[in-house]
This record gives sequence, C-alpha cells and structure tokens, in this order.
Amino acid sequence: MSRRPEAPPRGARTHRTRSSSRFRGWLRHHRAMALDSSWRLLRAPFDSLVTMLAIAIALVLPAALWLTLDSARLLDSELTESATLTVYLEHRVDEAQAARIEEALAAREGVARTRLITAAEGMAEFQHSLGLADALGRLEENPLPASVVVSPADPAPAAVRGLAAELEAVTGVDEVRLDLAWIERLRHLAELGRRVALALGVLFGGGVLLVVGNTIRLAVENRRREIEVVTLIGATHAFVRRPFLYSGAWYGLGGGLMAWGLLTLGSEWLAAPVAALAASYGASFSLPQLGAVGSVTLVGCSILLGWLGAWIAVSRHLAQVKPR
Repeated sequence: MSRRPEAPPRGARTHRTRSSSRFRGWLRHHRAMALDSSWRLLRAPFDSLVTMLAIAIALVLPAALWLTLDSARLLDSELTESATLTVYLEHRVDEAQAARIEEALAAREGVARTRLITAAEGMAEFQHSLGLADALGRLEENPLPASVVVSPADPAPAAVRGLAAELEAVTGVDEVRLDLAWIERLRHLAELGRRVALALGVLFGGGVLLVVGNTIRLAVENRRREIEVVTLIGATHAFVRRPFLYSGAWYGLGGGLMAWGLLTLGSEWLAAPVAALAASYGASFSLPQLGAVGSVTLVGCSILLGWLGAWIAVSRHLAQVKPR
C-alpha cells in the first residue's frame, strides 16, 4: 500500500504565502507609481516638454559628434586599405627589365598585387592630367622613369613602412614613394575627436543630472506635506523615493526619444547637401545613422541619467524632510 506524501508544515506554507503576497504588493505599488508619475507629467505638459527638450539638446551634440567620428573611423579604414606604394625604377631600366622587376616584386611576401606603369604610359598620364601635350611632346627624351604600383597585403602603417624599406633594396629600384602622413593626421584628429566627444558626453550628462535633479527637487518641495505624512505612518525611504524615480525615468525616456528624433531629422536634412558635396569630389559618402543598437543605447542612457538624477535629488532632500 503506497503512502501519501506528507504535507509541508503549516508554518512553511504560511511563510511562502506571505512572501508571495508581499511580492505581488510590491509589483502593484511599482505599477501604480509608474502610472501616477506619468499622469503627473501629463497634467503639466509644457513643463514636462521643456525638461525633456533640455535633456534632448544635452544628448544631441555628443551623440552627433560620436556619429561623425564613427564615419571618420570607417573612412580611415577604407583609406588605409587603399594605401599603395609607388616604386620608381632607375632610368636605365628598359621595358623588358621593368617587367621582370615587377614579377619579382609581385612574388615577394607582403605584396598583394602590382601594376607596371612604363615610362611612355607615365608620360601619357602626365600629359593628360596637366593638359600640356603639345609642350611636353617637344621633349627629346622622356624624363619619367618606369614605375610599379604595389598594393601591400597588410595595410598597417608599420607593415607598409617595413615593406617599403625591403623594396628599396631591390636591384633596379631607384626610390619607393610612400605617403602615410595624411592618414596618420586623420587618425590623430579622430582620436582627438573621440576624447572631445567623451568629455562633452560627460559634461552634458552632468547637465542632464542637474536638469532632472532640479525638476525632481521642486517636485519634492511641492509634495513635502504628503511625504511628511507617509513618513510619519512608517513609510520607508524606498517607498517615498519610488514615484520620483519613475518621474526621472519618464523624463529620460521623453528626452531620449526627442534626441533620437532630432538626430534623425538632422541627418535627413543634411543628407542631400553632403551627398552633393561628396559627388563634386568624385566620391560617395552618406551620413551615418544611429541604427537599432545606437537608438536603444541613446534612449537607455537617457533613461539611466534621468533615473540617476532623480535618485540623487530625492536622496539629498529626503534627509531634510522631517515629520513635524
């Protein structure tokens, strides 16, 4: 005969019931405070919109600068990958020897591909670029040497410099021309811009904390009597702090959405002029977009700053609110 499982002790069932009841009460209070704080913001739409707009303006500038630097980083990687070496051969090297030197260079380790430009081809390109075909055609001897354009397998500046030093030692090579200074300048500018963007982000983040903190401080002062009453009957600081934290989060959410909207509208507004400017230089360029991850990050950081500003303001002023 099978035995029936023993029922748990009555005290354990009572403890679990009370814990579950407290948890449901905690959730109900959070839901009620979230709805109540949102309703208080809706009852003062102008003041709420002004606060959210101040948060949005504080977030737009560092976010826009960071997007610009991100596009510069992508451009820098494209330019680095397109870096080439120009190997100028000695004047005494004829076309057959130049072809053999090109084959030797192409077979070297670290070389992705090569392209031979004979002296005649170099002169033709030079005449076409300057529009001086008649004047240069009167020269008795072509002063330009043959050259080989080398694309390195590793576009890193250190690797390219090492490859250039190796190619200069090849027999028949007169000079290897390498110009990475402008790429390095672009990288230094991008690094400077990233640090400026980080500093601006910290400064404007502090501005968001001040804006939200001042708004919540005024809300605490307006509800001082209510806070004194609930504190007098035994409410904890966490209970009193909760509606103000939700207010700060709502401010942050509204400010983050406004900042996202301003960035999107600004990108659409500037897209056509930027594309036309890039086309005039024979290039294609489009303004960077936030994307899903960037949008969530922007709004999430705004909510976090709003919540943190409210927490600092309420914690500071709760210590000053004493029941009378």
